Amino acid sequence: MSKVEVEVVGVRIEMPANQPILLLKASEPAYYLPIWVGAIEANALSIAQRGLTPPRPMAHALLLDVLEKYEAELQDVTITGKDGQIFLAELHTNDGKSISARPSDAVTLALTAHCPVYVETQLLEESGIEAPEADEEEVAQFRDFLDNVSAEDFETGT
Repeated sequence: MSKVEVEVVGVRIEMPANQPILLLKASEPAYYLPIWVGAIEANALSIAQRGLTPPRPMAHALLLDVLEKYEAELQDVTITGKDGQIFLAELHTNDGKSISARPSDAVTLALTAHCPVYVETQLLEESGIEAPEADEEEVAQFRDFLDNVSAEDFETGT
């Protein structure tokens, strides 16, 4: 099966349910993949994405330390499929081993270890949302506006 590297956009909150969503973005093909996660997992993802180091190691750092002690390291993670509404993921180590994981844990580990995140192409096409293509002319006009706007442009004179 083929897979595509994705960018970890981050954690967003779906309203009105107030449910955290891990948002991944692929460039080719241009898709977003939303994965609903729990609040604790969303917190761990946010900490890892910001590159923060808590005073005591979290479970993700512990797992990376264990891999290192066994002379292995995390090579990449892949979101592999779905079982009903549950997404599945795998950790891949540099010694050829594959370990089943929850996507939230897999992505948190990837962010902590600074390794790539992939999604199976078929899963991306089936469960992803097509990303709208940017209109280059509109983007250029908006950049021009930002380059030339000043605070005085917003004064109402009241």
